[in-house]
Amino acid sequence: MGFEFFSPAFILLIAAVLICLVKGHARTTIILIAPMITLLAIWQVPDGVQSTVNFLSYSIEPVEGSPLRRLFAAIFSIMVFVGGLFSFRIARWYELAAAFTYAAGAIGVCFAGDLITMFVYWELMAIFSTIVVWCGGTPGSRAAGMRYAIMHFLGGVILNVGIVGVVLGTGSIQIQPMLATDFSTWMILIGILINAAAPPVSAWLADAYPEATPTGSVFLSAFTTKTAVLALILLFPGESVLIGIGLFMVMYGIIFALLENDVRRILSYSVVNQVGFMVVAVGIGTEMALNGAAAHAFAHIIYKALLFMSAGVVIYRTGKNKCIELGGLFRTMPLTCVCGIIGALAISSFPLTSGFTTKSMISQAAIDGNLVWVYMALTAASAGVFLHAGIKFPWFVFFQKDSGLRPKDAPWNMGLAMIIFASMCILLGVFPELLYALLPYPVDYQPYSIGKVLFYLQLLLFSGLAFFVLLPLMKRTMTISLDTDWLWRRAGFSLVKLIERALSSLGEIVTQQQNRLQELLQRMAVRYLGQPHTADSQERSVFARSWRVGTTVLWIAGLLSAYVLLYYF
Repeated sequence: MGFEFFSPAFILLIAAVLICLVKGHARTTIILIAPMITLLAIWQVPDGVQSTVNFLSYSIEPVEGSPLRRLFAAIFSIMVFVGGLFSFRIARWYELAAAFTYAAGAIGVCFAGDLITMFVYWELMAIFSTIVVWCGGTPGSRAAGMRYAIMHFLGGVILNVGIVGVVLGTGSIQIQPMLATDFSTWMILIGILINAAAPPVSAWLADAYPEATPTGSVFLSAFTTKTAVLALILLFPGESVLIGIGLFMVMYGIIFALLENDVRRILSYSVVNQVGFMVVAVGIGTEMALNGAAAHAFAHIIYKALLFMSAGVVIYRTGKNKCIELGGLFRTMPLTCVCGIIGALAISSFPLTSGFTTKSMISQAAIDGNLVWVYMALTAASAGVFLHAGIKFPWFVFFQKDSGLRPKDAPWNMGLAMIIFASMCILLGVFPELLYALLPYPVDYQPYSIGKVLFYLQLLLFSGLAFFVLLPLMKRTMTISLDTDWLWRRAGFSLVKLIERALSSLGEIVTQQQNRLQELLQRMAVRYLGQPHTADSQERSVFARSWRVGTTVLWIAGLLSAYVLLYYF
């Protein structure tokens, strides 16, 4: 089957429609089979632009293949399969349909050969990821979904402004490397960074993802930020400003994850942290760095979804999502605990896990580029990741002081989904060449050397020691961490109310002065123009009195003189 005109994303779009129309085992079959058909179709897309379609004097390229595009599309389709397996027994049909359409948008972005096609799929993702958030079915999810939609549609508008500017300036809609050198390219970069959850507009992620259902947050963790990473690789490789932005994301995510009490908010801030590593790699821009960004995005989708699955099972079985409400669950949830630990080790770059074989490529790229300060910052960040995701998440959920909860372990489908991704974390850690062979550039990198392994083990060991030494400070309370969204969620409303009160006070002052002026004019009107109230001429107004003839003549003469003077001057 050729895909000259239709992206493999259309398979998932058709599946989403069928999910809405059929029930029972037929729906389950579609949920599990459609992603596999999509995966097969992805590897049938050859390199290069497959066809062009003329639209408004522009050449639209609906499908363009490359190793990088196929790599991202492949992990997206794998994510849909495992996410569907994890979700199909408890997720509602409309949530699954929205999730499949959301994933179709991500795969459509992967194969888009021009900016217009990319934008269409980009907005498709924004619409249906919002629906996935709303499927949480709570007042909190509805409010968070609205904020999520506003932020992403704002990002879409900014991206569209940039695309229009580039098209008008260059006459081309091709997706090709560029640098942020003018207004249009800056708008494109900012629009992409909003989807990448770059501060100061990253709070949408930790705001929305925890409000979705335990199954919905698994899908949300995979697509939006990673399609942004792909777009950065395609459009802005080597853009130096991304190094600083990425390092800020790395540290920002660590700090807020350490402060959090909600288990899914911990993992959400960890998404920001991990995407920061990829953004740094895109900023470095060398072949090693771009390979590292692509490989780390691939691995990150797997272990981050695994962590969200582990947290989702806990929430599904206990109904609780706060660290202070959990603990001791390893007794009755051993499978969920083990899979969660594997995901935590992978995100911490523990040797023999996928995180080690991918994240270390980014650090190596920094060394090769003589960016010592970047390497040191990434190394320090790796220790921070182990603190908040490698230890804090599994410790407070599964091992801290017994909460008395004795929930059942994961249902068979959820357990199988976690086992698949946990196995992939280990497989890609033990045999990294399986992933390296799929990267866009040739790989000449050996992740396992004695010095490197010992260094990371020592780093993680001392990070773990620091966690337990500082454990009293790590314990969370029922507090709220203020993020940058406070500026528009709280400060913005307060400012509007303050302006409203100021305008109201100003209006009252204006009304008072208006009333006083009206009273003054009324008194003057009564004094000079009013009618007499009695027969006594002394009480008559000035112009209502009976004047003598001589006085009248003087007034007439004065008025005529004034008129003559005004006429001549």
